[in-house]
Amino acid sequence: MQDLLQNIAEYWQQFLLIASAHLLAVMSPGPDFAIVMRQSLVFGKRFAIITSLGIGLAIFVHVAYAVLGVGLLIQSTDWLFKLIQLAGAAYLIYIGYGAIQSQASNSSASKVGQSEPLVSTKKLMTDGKAFRLGFITNVLNPKATLFFLSLFTTLVDATTPLAVQSFYGVWMAVITALWFVFLSYILASNKVRGFFSQFGHWIDRVLGGFLVALALFLLWSIFN
Repeated sequence: MQDLLQNIAEYWQQFLLIASAHLLAVMSPGPDFAIVMRQSLVFGKRFAIITSLGIGLAIFVHVAYAVLGVGLLIQSTDWLFKLIQLAGAAYLIYIGYGAIQSQASNSSASKVGQSEPLVSTKKLMTDGKAFRLGFITNVLNPKATLFFLSLFTTLVDATTPLAVQSFYGVWMAVITALWFVFLSYILASNKVRGFFSQFGHWIDRVLGGFLVALALFLLWSIFN
């Protein structure tokens, strides 16, 4: 009984450390944040929420390779880790370049105070595309890869049961999705959209530039 209580106390302390580190990481600006912000302001709340769910589900990919030990292989194999980083940088450039090309909307949806998307969503965005955008962005997010590699090699003990580690993964996936869903609601509100509606294409270009800058910084760190 004493051993059980000791284990519970140990895992609870471990969980608090992991949950705190994850919350700070998920709330900090990065590719996921920029994508959800762009989805909210350009395509509206619905697609931003679907993108957020894709980001949340992608957390399971990171947890899976960390728990299964693949993370150690990635971390110890320099060329493999660089390949993942290059893939992430290429995807960020692809998304960012598309955002930089954003054009001003002449539709009535751009009037201040309306909550409609800034551009027509029927041709440019679908539920499936929004979900894949969030999922792939997070899976290829170098920041997320580095975070989970460090998290499961420092804060999570090797003797921690698989069930407990799985709980950590479920928690982080749910919290990630909830945070970005909350962000989607805030950014897609009438007041926020009303403020940004007239400058939506410029915001899109700035976010695109931010993503490209992240990719270039990543490429610089790889080759230096």
